[in-house]
Amino acid sequence: GQLPTWLQGILLRNGPGMHTIGDTKYNHWFDGLALLHSFTFKNGEVHYRSKYLRSDTYNCNVEANRIVVSEFGTMAYPDPCKNIFAKAFCYLSHTIPEFTDNCLINIMKVGGDFYATSETNFIRKINPHTLDTLDKVDYNKYVAVNVTTSHPHYDSAGNILNMGTSIVDKGKTKYVLFKIPSSVPEQEKKKSCFKHLEVVCSIPSRSLLHPSYYHSFGITENYIIFVEQPFRLDILKMATAYIRGVTWASCLAFSKDDKTWFHFVDRKTKKEVPTKFYTDAMVFFHHVNAYEEDGHIVFDIIAYTDNSLYDMFYLKNMNKDFEENIKLTSIPTCRRFVVPLQFDKDAGVGCNLVTLPSTATAVKEKDGNIYCQPEILCEGIELPRINYDYNGKKHKYVFATEVKWSPVPTKIAKFNTQTKEMLHWGGEDCWPSEPIFVPSPDAKEEDDGVVLCCVVRTDPQKAPFLLVLDAKTFTELGRATVDVEMHLDLHGMFIPQQDLKTETE
Repeated sequence: GQLPTWLQGILLRNGPGMHTIGDTKYNHWFDGLALLHSFTFKNGEVHYRSKYLRSDTYNCNVEANRIVVSEFGTMAYPDPCKNIFAKAFCYLSHTIPEFTDNCLINIMKVGGDFYATSETNFIRKINPHTLDTLDKVDYNKYVAVNVTTSHPHYDSAGNILNMGTSIVDKGKTKYVLFKIPSSVPEQEKKKSCFKHLEVVCSIPSRSLLHPSYYHSFGITENYIIFVEQPFRLDILKMATAYIRGVTWASCLAFSKDDKTWFHFVDRKTKKEVPTKFYTDAMVFFHHVNAYEEDGHIVFDIIAYTDNSLYDMFYLKNMNKDFEENIKLTSIPTCRRFVVPLQFDKDAGVGCNLVTLPSTATAVKEKDGNIYCQPEILCEGIELPRINYDYNGKKHKYVFATEVKWSPVPTKIAKFNTQTKEMLHWGGEDCWPSEPIFVPSPDAKEEDDGVVLCCVVRTDPQKAPFLLVLDAKTFTELGRATVDVEMHLDLHGMFIPQQDLKTETE
């Protein structure tokens, strides 16, 4: 095929790559050692490269020729000959364990630099041209957080907003929203952007010992949206996981009879909206987008009715019959919540306060709380992406993978949130990963551009490839075939040529 001449830059992808070290194996697919991939677009050609992230975790494991650093679903025991006293001492000094720097989930841009990220307090700087691993950054040196999201937001000035959970602060568990500036003042050029990190605000956890797990958060022009779901980490269990010989993943529990609480923080005043909004128990990982309209906040998420998704990816389940045997017990649904921030304070109990045209409701209860029910936009999509120029604004299109009842994507989809129409791309033996939208330089409409997607093949005789689709029509413009084994990845980003430093910088 033919690539548009304007498509110049690097697509960076990240995900688990190595699951066996020596005689040891990880238990879970999300534990594998990070493998970075890049596709460089230059003058109509595509160059592929991949390299393992040379994290401390990678180096320790490879040197020992076995897994010595614990991951979320795999507990490692570095020294099997330690006696029980040494173990107990080790446990006391690791109430909150030293987390891994196996940053395998996403790529984040900070100023002109790029970092591989996961959900611990460590991120690793990488060179986008060579995929070499550079500095290790510990968020903890700049803000008291133990876990963070891998889905930060960027404002129009390029500043980063992200969230993390602070567990250690005198039993006051809280969710911390922080901002990393995209540049530092001229006179402090030698200092990193992280030294200028500022805490925007914090939200106390409803349960001090059971903070909510979250993978992303939402943002509009004036508000931050944090969804506190009843899918929670048990801190005491986590602190004793090592000594009990269980994984951290076993310290996560979903309470299906609990509520899911919505928090809205005003970005100007840094204060939370006092009205309490909630919905039924659910588990979700990805926000799609959010925006404000006529005194309401509208936000879309991909949600499940249980937490079976994580369990699917234990490697013991991932055998040759994976597709046939593994069925989700809850199909992912794209849910739109419409939350009235300005409403008639004299409205009666039982009144639906939503005045926008939507089947979503927000009903006032006698204690003053507001119970929200979503509009179901569509079913069976995951790994949603939008045209990021519309982040926090009213959007029309969502690009996503299609999963239906199997957790493995078989197609990619373009969903129109207004007409509910869906376009698909799929191929025989194809497992596509998260699709990324790249706008064309002279874009007039939201879907002017291309969609890039890495596709791995279930048939070992067929080579994986990078797919380039016209985002408007969802027709294939071209594909770049890769003659090496490629792995299904998780997330990534496209870096336009103008945002890349030269290789020597």
